[in-house]
Amino acid sequence: MKILQISSATSFGGGERYVADLTNSLVARGHDLYVVLRPNSPLIGYLNIDREKIKTLPMRNSLDVPSAHELARFVARHGIEVVHAHMARDYSLAAYAARRNRQAKFIVTRHVLFHLSRLHRHTLSRAHRVIAVSNAVASEIRAQRIVSDGQLAVVTNGVDVNRFNVEFNRTRFLQTLGLPANVPLVGSIGELRTLKRHDDFIRAAARVSSRFPEVHFVLAGLDTSLSREVHKHLEQLVNETGLNDRFHFVGWIEDAEKLLSAIDVFVSASETESFGLAIAEAMAAGTPVVATATEGAQEVVIDQETGLLVPIGDVERLAESIMNLLSSNELRTQIGVRGREVVNQKFSLERMVDQIEQIYRD
Repeated sequence: MKILQISSATSFGGGERYVADLTNSLVARGHDLYVVLRPNSPLIGYLNIDREKIKTLPMRNSLDVPSAHELARFVARHGIEVVHAHMARDYSLAAYAARRNRQAKFIVTRHVLFHLSRLHRHTLSRAHRVIAVSNAVASEIRAQRIVSDGQLAVVTNGVDVNRFNVEFNRTRFLQTLGLPANVPLVGSIGELRTLKRHDDFIRAAARVSSRFPEVHFVLAGLDTSLSREVHKHLEQLVNETGLNDRFHFVGWIEDAEKLLSAIDVFVSASETESFGLAIAEAMAAGTPVVATATEGAQEVVIDQETGLLVPIGDVERLAESIMNLLSSNELRTQIGVRGREVVNQKFSLERMVDQIEQIYRD
């Protein structure tokens, strides 16, 4: 099958991991994959396809007419059968390309919970299938009355569990990041954005440090805004809470799976998650999770069994849950083992690709 994936992403997060894993898995299954990206896209380095099958276009916004025309020509030139878009600003461009090529079917994956504009709602209504990455996203789409039940499919995100079965030298890895290897580590991974509420993680860390002075904390992620205001605010908060020597910003790291395997507790303090891919990846690594009870996290984590859920914005409960895990090797092991089992059973990449491949065939 000739399949085109489209993403105008300028940073690498859960949605981009989804595109890379889906593309590479479909290539491994013998499909003919093409990808359209923005110039200098962070996705390029993660794709296992020939470079001549990767095309770059500006894709500046939903009304980028030159990009839409060039995309339609690309679809025609390669006989694409499935056009699969992943970001809202790409929907109308992908829809136009599919409409100009009758053999091509227009598929969308909706990765987030945000409301869609009138243009995007109109475009989505014309998709052959809209894939929601969680039941929470599907509920949001239904609430906006955008598509019919026949158009909507729920395919929960999948994790490539094999990435977490690789042996590595933990001490050496942590040292390359400037992290101590002989102390307990509590960490989080995520883009430095306000809605991720990393400031709550820092405030919780301050409470934890008063009881566990040997613990260090690590935050991996970038502030991709021009002003870097969020990063500056978080650094200031670390200074104010006296965590300068024990809270580490490590920026973007290629081997996120190694960090997730190396830390003792993973924390997600976000105020919204459509699914919570980093949470599922931490579980795949066998690392116990403390997460705020976002819509997405509640679909991934079974409270007190595969992780600990706390109310959004409750710094005290966040700190207490972290300390409960740090206090008990037995509890950390029990939750870590059960979390890994559930990810393998319910959230494997193979299951996700099976379901999407079937949607393409249908």
